Amino acid sequence: MRRFFILAFLFILFFATAHEQKEQFILKPIGMISKVKESTKLILEKEYEPALQGLDKNSHVWVFWWFDRNDSVEKRSILQVHPCGNPENPLTGVFACRSPFRPNLIALSLCRILSVENNVVELEKIDAFDETPILDLKPYIPGYDSADDAVTSKWKR
Repeated sequence: MRRFFILAFLFILFFATAHEQKEQFILKPIGMISKVKESTKLILEKEYEPALQGLDKNSHVWVFWWFDRNDSVEKRSILQVHPCGNPENPLTGVFACRSPFRPNLIALSLCRILSVENNVVELEKIDAFDETPILDLKPYIPGYDSADDAVTSKWKR
């Protein structure tokens, strides 16, 4: 009987651990943002250079990046904010606004591409800091990335 309980415990422990692993993801930055004077660049790891082929044919790129300077247990637990940091705006869920406080600190910026050379994408600008980790890039495609009937809240800045 004791052996049965030990086996049952090990079985439960194994499947609980396997279940927990499925709910976690490991994100590796593919590069860093570089902001020096008037220059804004996405500097990707050399191994990702082949993934940039054809990006130069696009005018804009979606840049997924990590709010690395905003990462703490306390900040990740904030689920409602006053948009734009303005207390005159109604309390709003973070999924309904562009707050930097989020359970997962993934940020998204639409950027104009100036050039693509080797493993470097030069941008007009981005709303991220120097040395911010880049998670992914996707081309902006007007037919897919715009909604003719879109509606959004209007907040005071």
